[in-house]
Amino acid sequence: MRRALGILVAVIWIAVVAVLTAPDFFRVERLAPIAQIIAFRGVIVLALAAAGIIALFASFARSTRPLAVTVLIVALVGVVANGAVVLGRGIGTEGLPAKTDTAIRVMTWNTAGPATSADEIARLAVAMDADIVALPETTIETGEQVAIEMRELGHPMWAHHAKDPSTPWDAGSTTLLITPDLGDYAVIESSVEGTSTTSTVPSAVAMPISGLGPIVVAAHAVAPRADYMEDWRADLRWLGDQCAADNVIMAGDFNATLDHFGGLGVDGGELGRCRDAAAASGTGAVGTWSTAWPPLLGTAIDHVMTTGAWTVTGSLVLSSVDSSGSDHRPLVVQLEPATP
Repeated sequence: MRRALGILVAVIWIAVVAVLTAPDFFRVERLAPIAQIIAFRGVIVLALAAAGIIALFASFARSTRPLAVTVLIVALVGVVANGAVVLGRGIGTEGLPAKTDTAIRVMTWNTAGPATSADEIARLAVAMDADIVALPETTIETGEQVAIEMRELGHPMWAHHAKDPSTPWDAGSTTLLITPDLGDYAVIESSVEGTSTTSTVPSAVAMPISGLGPIVVAAHAVAPRADYMEDWRADLRWLGDQCAADNVIMAGDFNATLDHFGGLGVDGGELGRCRDAAAASGTGAVGTWSTAWPPLLGTAIDHVMTTGAWTVTGSLVLSSVDSSGSDHRPLVVQLEPATP
């Protein structure tokens, strides 16, 4: 009986580690509670390491040695595999490369509404020399104030907006700032009216009406809470659909990591035809939420994604503003037009 129980525990342990390590292989990456757990790869690595240490000590006892050795071996495999994923996506960079004449910088920051002041947003955006700023949970009134302050600092921007009146407080607002250097933009009618957008918290799709700038999407998907799982899955599919055109830049709070995008990419993309800029430039595993967690133990749910019209040359997750009031860290990405 003890041996049978040990075999059962070992099989369950192997299955758990396998699913958490490669959720897309088992097609469970968007199912609760797995979706919530796999968002924290760094925590998974630590948990597996702790389990391995406990199993190592348990292996000294003859009665538990077979099961303990199995647990130890599987834990070590899990640590190596998950650690490789974390390192492959990138654990952070020191800064951005010098900005060239053709480069643009994209910043996204979920400001948690009034928790972050317009002055702080403006000063950071100017310091980062941002050309596109996606601000989920930011009202147009705050966005316009940011644009005014950026103009006064010598960095003019146009403010655009999408709103869902049915969503309470500032989570129902998403603001997008775009430099005039990219031309004139307008948010499409379906984003303004909410007829085609993310389900609960709005996303803004801005189309160029002059110039040759990219389509710009300020993204905000609903969080994968128990009551919103289907809405969350639908939001990710909708965001992937926005990457159908050749020249798209999408930035914002996706409430999803790269692990949740399994099966949603086409033509070599990770979400629709878009690829993640942070993972391509060494910061893909740095947590943007929550500021209460160390960056490598947090979850990277804020993204800048682009189609093949752009080449990523650098990215940076900013932990220097963790005391701003928002529970998200800003992400800044530098892009260059792709060589034809």
